[in-house]
Amino acid sequence: MQLDFRNINTLWSSIIVETLSRLGLTTAVICPGSRSTPLTIAFASHPNIETIPILDERSAAFFALGIAKRTHFPVALICTSGTAGANFYPAVIEARESQVPLLIFTADRPPELRNCHAGQTIDQVKLYGNYCNWYTELSLPSVEMGMLSYLRQIIISGWDHALIPYQGVVHLNCPFREPLYPIFDSNIETLFSEINFDHFFSNIYSGNKKCLSRYYLYDYLNQWLSKPKGIIIAGVFNSYNPYLYCNQIFSLSTILDYPVLAEALSPFRNYAQGFPNLINTYDIILRNSKLANELVPDLVIQIGEFPTSKQLRAWLDNSQVEHFIIDHRPDSLDPLHSNTHYIRADIHDLDMEFDETCLPKKKKLFYLKEWKKINRVINQRIKHDFNKTKELLEAKVHFTLSKTLPPKTPIFIANSMPVRYAEFFWMPNKSQFIPYFNRGANGIEGTLSTALGMAYKARSSVLVTGDLALLHDTNGWLIRQHFQGHLTIILINNNGGGIFEMLPISKEESFFEYYFATPQNINFSQICSTYNIEHILIKSWTQLKRLLNPLPSTGIRVLELQTDRKRDALWLQNNMNKLSIVDAVE
Repeated sequence: MQLDFRNINTLWSSIIVETLSRLGLTTAVICPGSRSTPLTIAFASHPNIETIPILDERSAAFFALGIAKRTHFPVALICTSGTAGANFYPAVIEARESQVPLLIFTADRPPELRNCHAGQTIDQVKLYGNYCNWYTELSLPSVEMGMLSYLRQIIISGWDHALIPYQGVVHLNCPFREPLYPIFDSNIETLFSEINFDHFFSNIYSGNKKCLSRYYLYDYLNQWLSKPKGIIIAGVFNSYNPYLYCNQIFSLSTILDYPVLAEALSPFRNYAQGFPNLINTYDIILRNSKLANELVPDLVIQIGEFPTSKQLRAWLDNSQVEHFIIDHRPDSLDPLHSNTHYIRADIHDLDMEFDETCLPKKKKLFYLKEWKKINRVINQRIKHDFNKTKELLEAKVHFTLSKTLPPKTPIFIANSMPVRYAEFFWMPNKSQFIPYFNRGANGIEGTLSTALGMAYKARSSVLVTGDLALLHDTNGWLIRQHFQGHLTIILINNNGGGIFEMLPISKEESFFEYYFATPQNINFSQICSTYNIEHILIKSWTQLKRLLNPLPSTGIRVLELQTDRKRDALWLQNNMNKLSIVDAVE
């Protein structure tokens, strides 16, 4: 037990931390500041909690987010009063939208120092609005037994709210009066002999904190089997058990004989062995209007969030077919606003053991075979085209990674063009890569810091990012001195926002470059040198492959590919439709 009896604030804070430790907290990210001193000392002094100091609050929040994404377990985040907590806001939004558990402790002035222009004081009450699973402001520290019991229970409640009924952000605003520093107060020490603290902490439960349910799909299966032209969409999903996730979807696909249209940000494409119904080229297939018309399904079953593909969205929006979504959240996950039926269940918990004798016989139909045939032809074309491509083309990066990286590599894919190229060209494989992403709010801020959090104490990891996303978060490299593990950053430097080249605004030449593409003309080797980060300029695909397998075990490095965004945009425009030219469904 780690309690600090030096004064009222140190005891209060150490009870917070001891309670969290007993609940299972192992990691805290701490930003410097004065008002948060009692919390900082309590977290940093606890032997069972690793504390990581990070200067920049925005970077710190995304780093914590990355750790929590990988572990699916709460990470504590601590800052001082004032605008410090406001810098957490982008990561809070992403955590809310992508269901990542964070426990945020913002230190604050006591009530008498608010609304009177006291220094470093802002209104921190419900600072993050509706983006939290739960918010509370703690009482001012007190040593009365009833108040200490209140504190213990409110921390337990906060922990539970970060995990159930779904994972997300909990914000605890923590006011402190002076003294903030561990000045000795003799009146506090007597509490140690007056209170049985072993008993005080005895009933804190550190087990599984999720709502467990088993759902039976018989009622749905009968309905689905009556519609043989159905598809399963494996959407954007950060699975805590990728193998189970894939097996669950495979079982459903096998029962129904439905193709699985798998987003690159679901684990499904990386477990292709034994999953013959996988379709990875759906975005390309649906660019062929004849095929798109003939492949319209009778039924859609969506797992997780909708894929990135605009082509898929437009196709389903035009089709207006019956739509089922399997996801345990109470949120709406259908941006098309279809006639949607929700099965509020976690795909991992669904019971897939069915007595097939109790189900209607499946109708013979060539729908699945046609999807697979077309997918196979397009994959062969993609391989043929990229195998003969020698120039450093952005479209080939994800194709190369999916065939080159060591098995089970965690890979963070940045927003804008990297995530779209992944959807187009990340090839099915059996390497069990683990995809990570910030697709909750789809922003580019915090990309580097989140990836560093993902890679912290994990397998050697990879980040794929464009130049603007990386520049948006270069302070993430300040984490380097505390970083443990390895991260290779594959920097696609096309000197600007490549995604805008795909939009109609790119035709407005008079202001497109200055206001939209926003080229920064940065020498990344110099930036890397400033932060003491290894930098290698990639000249060929052979060089890139050699540097990707095997990956180093420690450190951070940047592998920079300099590409031409206008040429890349033209290549994509010219080739996506060509790839889709396949004979129509028979």
